[in-house]
Amino acid sequence: MVMKKALYLLSLAILLCGCHASEKVLYLQDLELEQEASIANPRNITVQPRDKISIVVSCQEPQLAMPFNLVDTPIRFGSQNARSETKTVLGYTVDSDGNIEFPILGQLHVGGMTRQQISDLICDKLVSEGWLKDPTVTVEFLNLHFSVLGEVSRPGQYSINDDRINILEAISLAGDLTITGVRSAIYVIRESDGNRISYKVDLRSKDIFESPVYYLQQNDIIYVEPNKIRAGQSTANENALRSVSLWISVASMLTSIISIVSILTFRARN
Repeated sequence: MVMKKALYLLSLAILLCGCHASEKVLYLQDLELEQEASIANPRNITVQPRDKISIVVSCQEPQLAMPFNLVDTPIRFGSQNARSETKTVLGYTVDSDGNIEFPILGQLHVGGMTRQQISDLICDKLVSEGWLKDPTVTVEFLNLHFSVLGEVSRPGQYSINDDRINILEAISLAGDLTITGVRSAIYVIRESDGNRISYKVDLRSKDIFESPVYYLQQNDIIYVEPNKIRAGQSTANENALRSVSLWISVASMLTSIISIVSILTFRARN
């Protein structure tokens, strides 16, 4: 009878520990299923100073669009002196005021605009100023990225290719959190208008959808804090390395002392 009670209490303790562990690990625990919710503050990536973008203008008559494209054209000569050309589209670097210098159209202010807005701006100018009748303008990001550090499977820097990316997508690109990552301690460091601000989000709560950093911006840094076990392991490893180094130093010093004593003893006998 006593043994049955002990087994029952042990099973209950294991169950409670498992429930407590789940509360620390599971994402979006308070999410309401099959309930519609409006998307708060949907935000597309906008171009900022020092960003680099490519802009390609095309139309039904390619020759007319050529003057509006920045291209690098290295010339190659074949075995029979047949010349071929390889064109590489160059990028525009946005200056500190949010402007770019565009061929023929001159200075354009693109700071704070999305890719679509930049495309519409250039199309409107090409048509209204009588340069092209049917332009198509394609805008792409060239150097936009975010970084993920800390307790994730693949920390590193990742490129932004889409108009919008959220923090859950960013973490999935980094291979998700490791088991030792703290789900309630995800930090996002953001620089904007010459200022730096840090945010803390909790992946276990649906409140993350309301966070100002749910949608990322270029150059955001995501840091995942390690739990106490992981931090303790790091401290233990450092202490172990220090201990090994200390004992190596002691052994080296003892070896030197023994060598000196042996030499002195040998000389004294002779």
